[in-house]
Amino acid sequence: MGARLFTAIVPPPALVEELDAFLVPRREAETRLRWTQPETWHLTTAFMAAVGDRHLDRLVEGLTSAASRTRPFGLQLGRGGVFGSPDAARHLWLGVTQGASDLASLAVRSRNAAGHAGVRTDGAAFTPHLTLARAHRKVDVRRLLTVLDTFDAPGWEATELLLIESHLTDRTNRYEIVERFPFSADTLTREPAPVEDQ
Repeated sequence: MGARLFTAIVPPPALVEELDAFLVPRREAETRLRWTQPETWHLTTAFMAAVGDRHLDRLVEGLTSAASRTRPFGLQLGRGGVFGSPDAARHLWLGVTQGASDLASLAVRSRNAAGHAGVRTDGAAFTPHLTLARAHRKVDVRRLLTVLDTFDAPGWEATELLLIESHLTDRTNRYEIVERFPFSADTLTREPAPVEDQ
């Protein structure tokens, strides 16, 4: 069947801790939602439901190349969001207020790398987000969206892409980092040196 993999950027521990503290009273107030665990928080760039062993090496090669063509970029989380209507939501997430275009470009490169490796990705339109909660039944989250809009934390510089395996057979849906792909500062555009007067 193949491994369930995704590529993602993971927020730094300090931000995870701050967001976790911010959500404590919201979790207690809204028990109809299944809140995700802080250690699983990430920004997905490509999701691959079934990756066979024969495709993995080519996938890693492609992602290495994609990351080497990506320069470090700033990211900041903010603004609550849902897929569909907020008064009948099954997902609750936090969006990206800085770096969304860089993240979207990385998503294109991640998906292209998968495609060239013969791996099928989720074809849904890319929406940069960090999933906070899910629900079995539709929930009105309009009030929560208003609260999430007040979350204000410093941004960070994304410097690597991760390839992560999701173990659905584990009770906790454990995530395991398979590979890390550092971005390349060498891809930064360098300004020409000034010409000295003769």
